[in-house]
Amino acid sequence: MDPTIFLIQCLNAIQYGLLLFLVASGLTLIFGIMGIINLAHGSFYMVGAYMAFALQPVVGPFLGGGFAATLLACVVLAAALGYVLEWAFFSYLYTRDHLQQVLMTYGLILVFEELRSILVGNDVHGIAPPEWLGGSIPLGGVMTYPVYRLFISAVCLAVAGLLYWVLSRTRLGMAIRAGASNREMAGSLGIDIDRLFRVVFALGVALAALAGAIAAPVSSVYPGMGHAVLIISFVVVVIGGIGSIRGAFLAAMLVGAVDTFGQVLFPQASGMLVYLLMAAILLLKPEGLFKQG
Repeated sequence: MDPTIFLIQCLNAIQYGLLLFLVASGLTLIFGIMGIINLAHGSFYMVGAYMAFALQPVVGPFLGGGFAATLLACVVLAAALGYVLEWAFFSYLYTRDHLQQVLMTYGLILVFEELRSILVGNDVHGIAPPEWLGGSIPLGGVMTYPVYRLFISAVCLAVAGLLYWVLSRTRLGMAIRAGASNREMAGSLGIDIDRLFRVVFALGVALAALAGAIAAPVSSVYPGMGHAVLIISFVVVVIGGIGSIRGAFLAAMLVGAVDTFGQVLFPQASGMLVYLLMAAILLLKPEGLFKQG
């Protein structure tokens, strides 16, 4: 493989892996800490993309903001949506069995898809990246790499660092870790578990929506875009270890590399390489790469 092409594929693998981490980190927080099998998590990715499409022409001309302001608005609105959804629906699922959780969250997928169809339609939409991120950098003699893809990687790395700091260095992170380890004991120590779970769920929704919003200029905005990312995000969560942010990060990078290079080197078998990776890791470590934490 040509060194320039290899470098481009490495950058693509890193960008894809970091984007997967944003989605999977929210999923592993909700699944590992709250014990909810949330099939609707991919819909939050779709909601973020459609929010970016709908808000970009509003935030820019009318509110005096740019693309960064659009991303911030998507994150804030998605967090508010997650907080309300946890209060209205998910708070009733903690004592229910997994079948009822699956049925409820699958119903939410149908609701989100129908609302999307009514409000925006079924067409495929494109979002142009901001002008200051619209160029490319030269790689080698004739190859170039889009600046916007580097921007995606930078944003994902910044969010990953911020998430690590919140979970490991702040009082909120301490409460989240305590609630994940033993929610009854955490409640007896004065932690408001109901409020904590709403914050965790809002954070998970915001992370998925941010991933959808920043990926929209690259992948376009289209119906059902959350379905594929949901499946691969569950793979990341299982490989990394349920509830482990460190595991989700490492697993996302592994999946990004295997998927990206698999499509280049083994195109006919690329669809199953990620699942072979998951099977191999689970044979060696049935609980995933890391335990909860």
